[in-house]
Amino acid sequence: MEFLDLSPLKHAQGAVVLPGSKSISNRILLLSALAEGKTRINHLLDSDDTQVMLAALTKLGVSVTQVDNSRDYDVVGVGGQFPNAAADLFLGNAGTAFRSLTAALALSHGDYTLSGVARMHERPIGDLVDGLRQLGAQIEYLDVAGFPPLKISPLQPTDHAVATVKGNVSSQFLTGLLLAAPMTGRAVTIKVDGELISKPYVEITLNLMQRFGVNVVRDGWQSFSIAAGQRYVSPSVITVEGDASSASYFLAAGVLGLGPVRVEGVGRTSIQGDVRFAEALAQMGANIVYEDNAITASAGQYLRGVDMDFNHIPDAAMTIAVVALFAEGTTTLRNIASWRVKETDRIHAMATELRKVGAIVEEGADYISITPPVKLQAATIDTYDDHRMAMCFSLVALGGVAVRINDPRCVNKTFPEYFSAFAGLTS
Repeated sequence: MEFLDLSPLKHAQGAVVLPGSKSISNRILLLSALAEGKTRINHLLDSDDTQVMLAALTKLGVSVTQVDNSRDYDVVGVGGQFPNAAADLFLGNAGTAFRSLTAALALSHGDYTLSGVARMHERPIGDLVDGLRQLGAQIEYLDVAGFPPLKISPLQPTDHAVATVKGNVSSQFLTGLLLAAPMTGRAVTIKVDGELISKPYVEITLNLMQRFGVNVVRDGWQSFSIAAGQRYVSPSVITVEGDASSASYFLAAGVLGLGPVRVEGVGRTSIQGDVRFAEALAQMGANIVYEDNAITASAGQYLRGVDMDFNHIPDAAMTIAVVALFAEGTTTLRNIASWRVKETDRIHAMATELRKVGAIVEEGADYISITPPVKLQAATIDTYDDHRMAMCFSLVALGGVAVRINDPRCVNKTFPEYFSAFAGLTS
């Protein structure tokens, strides 16, 4: 197995320009493909997940052209119907691509199969499929019911224009339904059964749909209505924000390594909920300064443990679990059941690796509590083919201990240049 050895570190200082947001990149790619007209996408993320979406759209007959060697792309929209009415798509472990494409293809008129890596076939999709079937989608499970791989046949429209989806497993199910609903041309109402998790990610979806000309009327977080006859129209040019989840590692480094560290690409005007990670750092005692498109973090007098609900920022919350190693007292992250069905079972993985560096950890179905050790221990960290595990645990080196990161290339999923950027700030 490949590994990366990080030497003991004490300081982090400087500035970093964030890569584009994965969540925004893949949503904009699909919206640009479905829209009428050509869209210039600026600052698209270069990662495994976006490459999966780009390859899938190309296989579906969408014209996608990279502008020279830049991170800008031109996408020629297909006006709601993919040119290729049959395709076999392999989507790796890209949840944002798999869920949204499942919805878009299920509400079109083609024959498709969707599959991924073994872990993707363990990630539930039954609630999304149930919602799509209520709108006339013809979807079969090719192996285990409720999980990929899937076979999609042409839509059989029904008079039923209401779909219900559970909200407590993944917000990507609701996002998929929302993104695809205008393809039907009909008025569609999507109802959420139970509590909706990760609401900020749904807000990203609604914001971007509006940028492409489709308005959604929201009744709290329980009902979303799309009027008949709405269609996606290209805004001509759209820019991808920096990735707020990726910002969390550098903001944390600025606090643990005294700082200041300035991240550029997200700020007080960001549409991403994960910018609220900085609020959690501030509650732990960090110094945070906001600008419109940048955030700076540095150390306060000391860090203290917190007991907080992190349902709104589950991805960035992983970074708090590592920051807890440097805080006084116990830190408890609550309402994070969605960690169980991510790239790996993140509650179990985080607990296992935190114990390696000396922490006392308690895990439950939807929470994790971390009490830091008196002295951090050097350790070899397993990453479980999960990019966020690798990036989070790089921060342990700022405690002045050596850290070996196994399978460091897993960061290619969202941030291929992460370790270079981290090395550029630390000493």
